[in-house]
Parts: sequence; structure tokens; C-alpha cells
Amino acid sequence: MALRITDECINCDVCEPPCPNQAISMGESIYVIDPLKCTECVGHFDEPQCKVVCPVDCIEIHPDWKEGQDVLMARYKQLTGKT
Repeated sequence: MALRITDECINCDVCEPPCPNQAISMGESIYVIDPLKCTECVGHFDEPQCKVVCPVDCIEIHPDWKEGQDVLMARYKQLTGKT
């Protein structure tokens, strides 16, 4: 599953730097997560780093991107070039 940032985002800038896939960027009014780059940190960390650092807990599972660990690992391998 990919993650998304809700409207509760306060634009504190702490979620973008720890994202190993550069999936987080500034949107029109709040930060956004590119679901094609988000692996929920699978392959990098044991838990999504954006959720770890978010002070307002505004990052949730994206309801339109329900994917299993196998899909997330495949995306990790594609994004990193690892096999």
C-alpha cells in the first residue's frame, strides 16, 4: 500500500528528508506522496520513516493503493535497481 498525507498536514518539512525514495514533495498547499514511488520504506526500514517523524500523525494508508508486501518489495527493487 502506498501512503498519503491528509489535510491535517502542518507543512513542518520533517517528512520529506527521511523518505528514501524521494516520494514526498510539496503539493499545492500540503506535502504529497507519489504512490508510484512509495514503498512504505519496505527494503529500507522496518517502518515508514515519514510516519515516524510526523508530529501530527497525518500520514495514513492510501485507500486507492492497496498493495501487498510483494508489490512494495518489487517497487523497491525497481526504484533502487537492486535484484
